[in-house]
Amino acid sequence: MTLVLESVTRRVGPETHIRDVSLALPKGSLNVLLGQTLAGKTSLMRLMAGLDAPSEGRIRVDGADVTGWPVQRRNVAMVYQQFINYPSLSVYENIASPLRVARLPRAEIEARVREAARLLKLEPHLGRRPLELSGGQQQRTALARALVKRADLVLMDEPLANLDYKLREELREELPRIFAETGAVFVYATTEPAEALLLGGHTAALHRGRVTQFGPTPEVYRRPHDLTTAQVFSDPPLNTLRVVKANGRVTLPTGGQARAAGTFAGVPDGTYTLGFRAHHLALDPIPDAVALPATVSVAEITGSESFVHIDAGEHRLIALLAGVRRFEPGTAVTAYLDPRHALLFDAGGRTAALDLPAAA
Repeated sequence: MTLVLESVTRRVGPETHIRDVSLALPKGSLNVLLGQTLAGKTSLMRLMAGLDAPSEGRIRVDGADVTGWPVQRRNVAMVYQQFINYPSLSVYENIASPLRVARLPRAEIEARVREAARLLKLEPHLGRRPLELSGGQQQRTALARALVKRADLVLMDEPLANLDYKLREELREELPRIFAETGAVFVYATTEPAEALLLGGHTAALHRGRVTQFGPTPEVYRRPHDLTTAQVFSDPPLNTLRVVKANGRVTLPTGGQARAAGTFAGVPDGTYTLGFRAHHLALDPIPDAVALPATVSVAEITGSESFVHIDAGEHRLIALLAGVRRFEPGTAVTAYLDPRHALLFDAGGRTAALDLPAAA
């Protein structure tokens, strides 16, 4: 099945939830919807499922116009942030429930349940009830119930958000394998850039109901077409500075200057927004780096990493450093930015140097 959205818009009263979205999702593809809360991820998935109808535009499945079709006429499965299971039924019966509703033969139900249990490593737990399982096993049960339908389209709305860190990491690693074995179109919504990168596939960056960029996940991350996409795909938030390039030099808002190397070398003179992720800002010298005098505001130690918030002039920046780095508030430091990893945007917010090496 191929799912195509053609200039789809969704309005609810005076508010526009989805703005002119066009996407083509081929059979067997994994597609991530990445955006902050209220960016439009759930609204877009409801349109894909047929739970809502677009105010404008068309939705096509294998070329057929299904815009007005309700969800009952579509072969769709959904998994939500709150995993929903029937507490009085065994894991086996929870997984089998949509197949029994569809009145499939007993032998086929048995085969499908066993296959889904194998994919999701639930075979030892089929006789247990959901409340006897861990949170990760309960979410696996909900996923298995969605997969067992052999739906053409599987929609997952932040399905791991309520699990603890260890369980999220475990399922994130397993999901790409599970997706690869089914052949359905998968759409996975998340607020976390790291989750999108781990899942891979293709990512649609969403901002205020609009898809700002869609493509292979590493490409969208490394080569954002505009400042908004770069901000959507950055956690911690993207560091930004307004800079001026003239006569082979770059003038920083702090008043300092640096040679126009790396990303700066191939763009014409003018005013730009410089964007760089937290792990590209160092507090130790880097060859050919842009130096920024700054003052530490606060340092957060998370274990193997430290987030150091610094003030460079009127700009608050975040550096992500390896290891434990202790700084007292008010400590004077020099921050170093490697131009090879910088993103550069013009006055309209568009990427100014897509043909240059990508920022990692």
